[in-house]
Amino acid sequence: MIEYENLREVNKPFLNELRMSFEAALDSGKYILGSAVQQFETEFAAYCGVKYCVGVASGLDAILLSLRSFGFRPHSEVIVPSNTYIATILAVLHAGLKPVLVEPDIRTYNIDPGKITEKVTRNTVAIIAVHLYGKACDMDPIIDISRENGLALIEDCAQAHGATYRGKKAGSFGQCNAFSFYPTKNLGALGDAGAVLTDDETTASKIRVLRNYGSREKYYNEVVGYNSRLDEIQAGFLSVKLRRLDELNRRKRQLARLYLENLKDGFVKPVVDDEYFDVYHIFNIRHPERDRLREYLLNHDVKTDIHYPVPPHKQEAMRSILDHYAYPISEEIHSTTLSLPVSSYHTEDDIYRVIEVLQKF
Repeated sequence: MIEYENLREVNKPFLNELRMSFEAALDSGKYILGSAVQQFETEFAAYCGVKYCVGVASGLDAILLSLRSFGFRPHSEVIVPSNTYIATILAVLHAGLKPVLVEPDIRTYNIDPGKITEKVTRNTVAIIAVHLYGKACDMDPIIDISRENGLALIEDCAQAHGATYRGKKAGSFGQCNAFSFYPTKNLGALGDAGAVLTDDETTASKIRVLRNYGSREKYYNEVVGYNSRLDEIQAGFLSVKLRRLDELNRRKRQLARLYLENLKDGFVKPVVDDEYFDVYHIFNIRHPERDRLREYLLNHDVKTDIHYPVPPHKQEAMRSILDHYAYPISEEIHSTTLSLPVSSYHTEDDIYRVIEVLQKF
């Protein structure tokens, strides 16, 4: 059986260093906001080419605290792609704001810049650009729209660790840029973890206060804050794995290339563009008979996943919240997309086997 993902195998090359990192954290006696968090924040900011990194508890919290740091009026509108993972929309709602959905580009699956302006109103305050599957958004026009309309720009980089757009890393374009380090990510912790990146010192300071009960000094609370701190142990693990992130991304790109070069044209494959450095957190194809294809693969010992089977506006939790416009592009993507094995532990033989099965469908 070719697994879709196996985190034990993914982390096996790091085991000795992870154990050493855990022992160091255990021996330190400082388990919250200690030197390991400071070290990772410094390293990850430098890796992404920004000045500040603030570690938080999750990717959702990273978006939520980013939104809170701007001090937007309640119920202000925030533009998000209609096919994003639900966490992006949950963060907007928990911040007391209104998500406004914009359709993606059917080729890239990222938000379509050409459709953003028509959704901008006098109540719009921000755009969240979600870099889906490991491909950065088309950032230049999005930046132009945000500037022309006086909107804050936030990047959701949960799936784009190390991805670039025109030579610049995801997480370095917006005023606030949110990362998740969920264990399956290209840079994954061994539990929940997240971070906010920014070039603005004031913003970084606000998020540090918000993540820690609204407190800059212990027992003195300036604002209504949260308990959302990157854990010392996870920070140490992330520093270990960050040192080999580029190597892991190269590996996933090598495996993705096998699919791109060998899969027949009956499958809609990810688009490739020299201006984008894709890191393939997810390698998705599309097919009109997705469910039958997935069953066929499983019957031939290949496990897959679907990112994601239900679009946000069709989720039961969103029925009374999101507007009821039609989102046909999003629905087309969600009904046809299939994620193939592309983990760093997979071998080229594994990928060729998946391709062989796909070609016979």
